[in-house]
Amino acid sequence: MAFLLGVDTGGTYTDAVIFNEGTDTIVAKSKAPTTHEDLAIGIGAAIDGALGRCDVDATEISLVSLSTTLATNALVEDKGRRACLVLIGFDDDALDRAGLRAALVDDELIVAQGGHGSHGDETAPLELETLETQIDGVAPRVDAFAVTAQFSVRNPSHEIAVRDLIRSRTDLPVTCSHELSASLNGPKRSVTTLLNARLIAMIDDLVSAAGAMLAERSIAAPLMVVRGDGSLVSAAFVRERPIETILSGPAASLIGASHLTNEADAIISDIGGTTTDIAVLRDGRPELSPDGASVAGHQTMVEAVEMHTHAIGGDSELRVAEGALGAQLDLGPRRVVPLARVGLEHPEAVGGMLRRQLAIAVAGEFAGILVWPTGIPRRADELSTTESKLLAMLGSSPCAADGLMKSRIDVRALSRLIRRGFVRQASFTPTDAAHVLGDQTDLDGASAELGAELFARRRDRLGDPIAASALAVSEAAIATVVRRSAEALLAAALARDGLAADAATGPLVAAGFDKAARSTRVDIGVAVPVVGLGAPARTYYPLVADLLGSRCTVPEHADVANAIGAVVGRVQITRSVLVSAPRRGVFRVHADDPTTVYDLDEAKDLAATAACAAAMADAERAGARDIETEGQWTERSATIEDKPYFVEGRYSARASGRPKLR
Repeated sequence: MAFLLGVDTGGTYTDAVIFNEGTDTIVAKSKAPTTHEDLAIGIGAAIDGALGRCDVDATEISLVSLSTTLATNALVEDKGRRACLVLIGFDDDALDRAGLRAALVDDELIVAQGGHGSHGDETAPLELETLETQIDGVAPRVDAFAVTAQFSVRNPSHEIAVRDLIRSRTDLPVTCSHELSASLNGPKRSVTTLLNARLIAMIDDLVSAAGAMLAERSIAAPLMVVRGDGSLVSAAFVRERPIETILSGPAASLIGASHLTNEADAIISDIGGTTTDIAVLRDGRPELSPDGASVAGHQTMVEAVEMHTHAIGGDSELRVAEGALGAQLDLGPRRVVPLARVGLEHPEAVGGMLRRQLAIAVAGEFAGILVWPTGIPRRADELSTTESKLLAMLGSSPCAADGLMKSRIDVRALSRLIRRGFVRQASFTPTDAAHVLGDQTDLDGASAELGAELFARRRDRLGDPIAASALAVSEAAIATVVRRSAEALLAAALARDGLAADAATGPLVAAGFDKAARSTRVDIGVAVPVVGLGAPARTYYPLVADLLGSRCTVPEHADVANAIGAVVGRVQITRSVLVSAPRRGVFRVHADDPTTVYDLDEAKDLAATAACAAAMADAERAGARDIETEGQWTERSATIEDKPYFVEGRYSARASGRPKLR
């Protein structure tokens, strides 16, 4: 019997399960708080908890598999390490396509001559000497490089040359766009590549932390990581391609939900601390997104399950809606630390600060907000004078934000420090509201109660308190999560049926949810069961299902579905090779080294051989055993004067197998 260890590092909790592959049973499970400042602590605590609940010895573990929401949360919260994008051979308007300019944020940009045409022929020479000077100037200010060249999927030589140049001048990681996707649309590939570069250091920290914890416990098993399509790859493989772990946690939860339930058609919704991830299961199988994963407004070329990710979580920041009357609340997108969690660790300090603020008749703008440094290393030139001053004023433990804010400049500086991950914030969240209402009891309810009282004193646009009591504002907070969740689930169902997803937040649906219409009856909901996953699922999803007129299922072990999904998946790698026709009777096979032949069957054979070899090699590198391959040829032709002419074709090969065991 093989014992497998599944670990999921989420935004709030790190989960661990020990799974008996022979009997298909869960032997033990455990949860521990995710420790963002040092992920190793949370991973180790979760592993120790699972091992302590069973008779399995650490040396008996044959495989460790990790799923994570780290990359997804980083994109949702607009966090990540600073990178430099090198664009080669693109038009001046490339930045205004596919959301590339918006994706750059604070990153560096280098634009260079070069690139290739649609058939892989060089359109302009690459200026390596100029690039060398620019790279040297940028390198001290960034943590990674991303390189995208025009039509590099048809000929990657310019990307490879720039990658080699960067590696010769710096010790920073480099991502080339042709390594991540074989699809056209250079600006979209650039977005994907840039995000990958931003995430490399974060995923490397996570993998290193997991590896260190396993070594300390004498677990010598291979370490795998879940990708966004639910497949598994080795830790070494994912270190180079961290972007492929976006939606890793949601994909693992979907695989886990399929394993835990017998529902063939359902809406599966996994609520965590930061996000809610929703997918529609049809005939027992999820579908892959045809356009690539989309997270936080970034459309990528990452192959992933058709997942709808929303900034709705138990730890989402609660705010008074702009222009609202009474307790009309906004949720997210930022994740903050619940006051109940901080109070569990610092009960006297947190209680004292919150009681001091309650003694003031009118709650200030920053009442109930605590901040402290994360300890993430930073360069001396990375912060403004105001930011440096604010950081210097913070101690190692939480302090009240109202004592720091002297001007709107301080407010903006603190917001930037939080966004860039240098400072953490604690304030009133749905998790706190659940403690006030008694739906959750695992954290410090006293701090949650004080935070709710402070939040209830916030003012609406008429200057009145938004709620009469901590209980009332907590009920409003839970209702906000339920309503937003119901709208998100309905939007996913509408999209899956080919209908307008934005109708879910329109006035007609709102009238149906609110039962507000007097002359008409508006009924809308979902026709399939709602499967709720995640630790707080039982708090919200029965209410969500009632609002949608559906049946709710929260399966046993729903709280660790991600970790279960991490160990029941397979390694799957797909690689494809394109064949184009520069002119009639001439066929170009676009493998790593483009080859020209004059017979289509020969071109097909070369493409199939190259694609299968690449898929097999990557599957082996990704940690698969007993590898099986399958392939498919598709082509596109045009009719000219009633005769078909070959335009282009593609051979796609998929290699798959179960992970290698110790």
